[in-house]
Amino acid sequence: MFTVLLAAASYLLMEPVTYGTHRFVMHGIGLRLHRSHHRRDSTGWEANDAFPVVFAASAMIATAAAYGGLTGRWVLAVVVGVTLYGASYALVHDLYIHRRLPLFHRRYAVLDRLAEAHRIHHLYHGEPYGMLVPIVPAELRRRAAHTEPDPVTRVL
Repeated sequence: MFTVLLAAASYLLMEPVTYGTHRFVMHGIGLRLHRSHHRRDSTGWEANDAFPVVFAASAMIATAAAYGGLTGRWVLAVVVGVTLYGASYALVHDLYIHRRLPLFHRRYAVLDRLAEAHRIHHLYHGEPYGMLVPIVPAELRRRAAHTEPDPVTRVL
């Protein structure tokens, strides 16, 4: 039971971690890589794809360390929660919002709400930085309501 709770807590804590990483790393020292994601001509692989590769590699190293006895087995529960969050993020961000693979043929209201928040992020290159629980300032939501979807960046 402790393992399940730890995995669930890890999943939930990933949203604030993602916010901080997106805000202070991707829009900070990692902007050179992340900028590829905000360009209008972005298609296929982006320099920004280095971020999930590094995150996945970190999870694999932590898993190997846990199996090799270098860390406690509780690390596996944390890695499961983090990995499930990463999969959720990829599903929403890459597959649903940006349509990097044509897997979604229907629209879903709950995901469209997340897509609209992400569209606002792309419009203003600022808030919201969160993905699965984005907090959009009311003023940005009002300003964005008067803009059209951008078909080039594939964001609603």
